[in-house]
Amino acid sequence: MIRSLIIAASLFLGLRSVAQTLTIPAEIQKAYTNGTRSLNGKPGKKYWQNHGRYIINLTVMPPDSTIKGVEQIVYFNESPDTLKSLNMKLIVNAQRNGGVMKIDEILISEKKVDWDNSKASKTNHMVDLAKPLLPHDSVKLIITWHFDLSRDPDRYGIIDPGTFYLAYFYPRVAVYDDYKGWDTQPHLGHLEFYNDFNDYTVNVTVPANFMVWATGTLQNPTEVLQPAIAERLQQSMTSDSTIHVAAKEDWSNKKVTAQNATNTWKWVAGNISDVAIGISDHYDWDAGSVVVDNKTKRRVSMQAAYADSAADFHHSVQFGRNSLAWFSNNWPGIPYPYSKSNAFQGFADMEYPMMMNDSHMPDLGFAQLVQDHEQAHTYFPFYMGTNESYYAFMDEGWATTFEYLIGIAEKGQKAADEFYKSFRVVRWTRGPHAKENPIITPSPDVTFGGGNNAYGKPSLSYLALKDLLGDKVFKKALHNYMNNWNGKHPIPWDYFYSMQKGAKRNLDWFFYNWFYTPGYIDLALTNVEKNTKGYTLNIKNIGGFAVPFEVLATYDDGSTESFHQTPIVWENNQKEIAINIKTGKTVKSVKLEGGIFMDAIEKDNKWTAN
Repeated sequence: MIRSLIIAASLFLGLRSVAQTLTIPAEIQKAYTNGTRSLNGKPGKKYWQNHGRYIINLTVMPPDSTIKGVEQIVYFNESPDTLKSLNMKLIVNAQRNGGVMKIDEILISEKKVDWDNSKASKTNHMVDLAKPLLPHDSVKLIITWHFDLSRDPDRYGIIDPGTFYLAYFYPRVAVYDDYKGWDTQPHLGHLEFYNDFNDYTVNVTVPANFMVWATGTLQNPTEVLQPAIAERLQQSMTSDSTIHVAAKEDWSNKKVTAQNATNTWKWVAGNISDVAIGISDHYDWDAGSVVVDNKTKRRVSMQAAYADSAADFHHSVQFGRNSLAWFSNNWPGIPYPYSKSNAFQGFADMEYPMMMNDSHMPDLGFAQLVQDHEQAHTYFPFYMGTNESYYAFMDEGWATTFEYLIGIAEKGQKAADEFYKSFRVVRWTRGPHAKENPIITPSPDVTFGGGNNAYGKPSLSYLALKDLLGDKVFKKALHNYMNNWNGKHPIPWDYFYSMQKGAKRNLDWFFYNWFYTPGYIDLALTNVEKNTKGYTLNIKNIGGFAVPFEVLATYDDGSTESFHQTPIVWENNQKEIAINIKTGKTVKSVKLEGGIFMDAIEKDNKWTAN
């Protein structure tokens, strides 16, 4: 990969016009050669994907921080390979100040196998199989384990003495895929995740007067909730208004949960990449619902669990109803795929399937934006199954893009533009660029501006392509990509090829420009000359990225006119161009304006007539 990037950079820096080929690392090229992936953007005829069936039984007894679990995994090998071992992921071990997960016992095919807990701080554990797992066969594991929940909460941990958030809390079989084999990448803390699509049954046993919220559908609400609470929950499933399912006074009167010594909450979720759990003995519980599919009138439950003092969370259900409907009908314009979503007050501002672990925000506008961003992650990575830990731009870049687009609807174009520029762009574009890593650089190998490579830069590339293609064609291409790879494991080249096929045009030059070069945004207006039909502008692309921009002309009569230029102007030469603007008026001054595509140095974007 490094050699490919060096070649790309040298071509970018040294030549005006090059054959811009989307080179693929040799270890990934084999997937296309073997027919598991195809150059038309679709999964190949030989595409395969492994999966598991998980039954997890948890015991959580707050304020005791020890999490105890027993799980059964039936792992299905759909690959053409015989697997002699399984790579087990213990992601919880990546958390700072968290307790190390200890495996008390592991049975494979009903036989006890050795497990060395002295190496338990690692997030990858290779376990040998006594009997190799043949293609299209399965193996059953039974694992007993425990760990102490972190008292320094982030993505999981103890929120307060009566509130826990559990994420990455169970041992799982790592992804075994067609382009890397076992995912053995260690979790470094800041990078995120890569999981198979599995079926989950999760049974959570907690003391009386503790609520459980989780990924999936609650199977036994009438067993664990008091009748009035269960009735309110049922009412919320068809309500546009926020229903207070459990409020402060309900908790103080012990009128929320069934009054057994313990209650076991049963949750089920199918074909999903992960599960997360929230537990509390005092959180407010709000719920409502919203139609996400106008054709079928399917409704989705939007819920929120939070401390009564968190004023922003009192708005979470309506924030969520808005975002679920907007994402379903606008961008990406695919109905929300799950039965519910839940905003849980924690610390991490982190997404999980059907669950969001969000901080309390004093500013309501920012609170809504954070929730919008985490909700957008439903599509990338959960709906699409991208490898966040290796190609972070495939999920964070899209969530940032959708966050901006819904922001336009919520706050107006001007306010959304200003926020996007101040929060996502200015730090990068006005910073140093001598050490830029191309976006295609694998996330663990990014050595400079990792956040920019994951969030702002790829988001701008998606928005630039939207500008180039126009909304109608861009959405058609995006849906082609999402329909091709929903529930699977796409990689960047699947995105490139799917978008090109969907748009019915060769976009190699564009993807090469944005993903393979160490570019940034810096245009310079070097000359303006009158011609027979108007004016010719000479523009240098110092930063290199193929960006859209406006030509703002001010005439000698005081009037102004704007001429929009899409990124197509850079197709044949990404170093310098001459563009013509048609006008019969005399130009007094010209300015290049990038909008959200902020220029690194704006002083050379202006020209004034002598």
